[in-house]
Amino acid sequence: MASILITGGAGFIGANLARRLIEAGHTVTVLDNLYTGRKSELEGLPLTLLERDVREPIPGEYDWIFNLACPASPPHYQREPLFTLTTSIDGLRNVLELAKRTGARVLHASTSEIYGDPLVHPQPEPYWGHVNTLGIRSCYDEGKRVAETMALEYRRTYGVDVRLVRIFNTYGPHMDPKDGRVVSNFILQALRNEPITLYGEGQQTRSFQFVEDLLNGFMTYMEAPKEKLEAFFREKGLDIPVFNMGNPGEFTVRELAEEVLKLLPESTSTMVFRPLPGDDPKRRKPDIAWAKACLGWEPRIPLREGLAKTIPYFRGTL
Repeated sequence: MASILITGGAGFIGANLARRLIEAGHTVTVLDNLYTGRKSELEGLPLTLLERDVREPIPGEYDWIFNLACPASPPHYQREPLFTLTTSIDGLRNVLELAKRTGARVLHASTSEIYGDPLVHPQPEPYWGHVNTLGIRSCYDEGKRVAETMALEYRRTYGVDVRLVRIFNTYGPHMDPKDGRVVSNFILQALRNEPITLYGEGQQTRSFQFVEDLLNGFMTYMEAPKEKLEAFFREKGLDIPVFNMGNPGEFTVRELAEEVLKLLPESTSTMVFRPLPGDDPKRRKPDIAWAKACLGWEPRIPLREGLAKTIPYFRGTL
């Protein structure tokens, strides 16, 4: 079994990943400064918690590293933009330095936000994106784009086995009720019989991925032989393996609200509309053809089923 480090492991995806790895028999260490992570999500799990900042040098030796450290919801990453930016860049540099020293395999969590407000739909991996470098979301979007470049150069220069995942909207149990993401917001508003807040006319689209599907993708990707990935991406003309991981089912935000209300027929919530925030992407849908072809991976859980698995968790938080 492997010795595994998860940076940002007290966050939503990280805590779910820690449970998955422990169940598989791996030895897990979580590094998290608890800026947005919650120690309560790790209580009772047989793991080691390092309460420290990923921007500081990282001690230890590991076989695999999952780099998930960075605030990921707009209210959190816009709160301290320089913190967000340096976590993406300096944090990954420290992870890659550790991997260079020890030979660890790295999976770096990039994001669909590197595509910005895309002019290509759906978004394939070769698309360069349409990103505002000076907007309110830039600290996150541009930090993640620079991090991808850094990963490429460490792989090209030092031979570090680093793999990139561009994660699209992911939801499920153990999300932070206060993180401001659209799925958690809508479920909690419906459970509390509060107005469900939509921005613009609610016609912007998103693709919603249940966390179990994402973790299946993580594991399949990390278990793939380096030689197989290199051969696949050599044909694509790329020096680094990068996959979109998201559910290609596309829904408007209004349709998401309607799905939540269908699953909570007792709710008296109604929809209210607010002005659209700056740089909010109008359409978002992953092209996952590469992940299907190379890894045999694709999501299995449709939105309604995933919401039905998620609502009981939020009901319990109330």
